[in-house]
Amino acid sequence: MSTDVLNENAIRVVALCGSLRPGSRTCKALEMALEGARSLGAVTKLIDLREYTLPFCDGNIDEDAYPSDVFRLRREIREAHGIILGTPEYHGGPSGVLKNALDLMGFEEFQGKVVGLVGTAGGSTGAINSLNSLRIISRSLRAWVIPHQVSIARASKVFDAEGHLLDEGLRTRLYELGREVARFSFLLASRHGMDFLRQWESMVENPGAEGI
Repeated sequence: MSTDVLNENAIRVVALCGSLRPGSRTCKALEMALEGARSLGAVTKLIDLREYTLPFCDGNIDEDAYPSDVFRLRREIREAHGIILGTPEYHGGPSGVLKNALDLMGFEEFQGKVVGLVGTAGGSTGAINSLNSLRIISRSLRAWVIPHQVSIARASKVFDAEGHLLDEGLRTRLYELGREVARFSFLLASRHGMDFLRQWESMVENPGAEGI
């Protein structure tokens, strides 16, 4: 398996932006992460929820009344191999618009997918609480969440007026996050990855665990 260039016809990575703010810094950060995924040949797409009309998830099982954008969003996430979730932190948690979008989806869209996490915050502590929440949500959807994540504190200070990230270290981390999502997505989608998973699942119990 090459870690330099992946098969661009096979690997698709999408980024779901949970900010409705014009000139969103979260969207800018996700674009940098997608740039990293593209450097390995992945096909990428930024999903900007400002361009979707989504109802509040109210538990209604009759989906005939849902607008077409719900099914459009589900299709775009379902067709992706890797997903990057991005959110601003509001009151210690992810944005309501992102949580609502996730509530309108389920296992069919996320199960077995690789997920990377990006958060922005106005305060000095960053978006760690939001990322922890998204990690739990992603695991509940049976997705594989990569350990590497990017939390951007004092977002108004590290982006300029044109939306350029001034911190080179953060830029590098976002770029590498996108590359990691693409790499692991390729691994899970490849024949070698599937063979590994089948062998792993068929292994006998660890004899070292006897008596525990």
